[in-house]
Amino acid sequence: MLRAQGNDLPTKPGVVKHKCGLSKPCPPKHFAFKMASGAASVVGPKMCLDDKILMSAVKNNVGRGLNVALVDAKTGEGGKTESFDLWAGDVAPFIKFLNEIEDGTIVMIASFDDSSTKLTVEARKLLADLGSSEIHNLGFRDNWIFVGGKGIKTKSPFEQHLKNNAETNKFEGWPEVLEMEGCVPQRQD
Repeated sequence: MLRAQGNDLPTKPGVVKHKCGLSKPCPPKHFAFKMASGAASVVGPKMCLDDKILMSAVKNNVGRGLNVALVDAKTGEGGKTESFDLWAGDVAPFIKFLNEIEDGTIVMIASFDDSSTKLTVEARKLLADLGSSEIHNLGFRDNWIFVGGKGIKTKSPFEQHLKNNAETNKFEGWPEVLEMEGCVPQRQD
């Protein structure tokens, strides 16, 4: 049986595996990513960058609220990962964390359970400064996934938001899981 490069998953002969299981390879000087939001209050989010799982329930480093992974935009090396309970927790540590992110850092964020109850105007502005165009619309139990960067000058193309809506929710009280994959450009300066 053949093995895919970089992990222990078996592959079929002739099947090409791309980093993080993407449907196609990323161009040179880009990092492959794949991520998913949490499912209701049951299954935590998952983040992969260049075939490295940064956050997942298996790694036991996700929690209710917003789950954040920081990545060096030049090297693709994963840095800090942290979850912030924005239902019952305090928003102050989250704001402090956001303020301490260095320029040139890729920021990956995935929601799990409720991620907006304690979000303040200040916290939402800091997230908008990372490139989010949806953060001001994030409401109770909405699902949200986002990849942005500290020092970004435009809005990020890597963002999905799904409203909690009793008429369209897949899970009772929660919308369906969001999944996103793509190629983030490597910082060149």
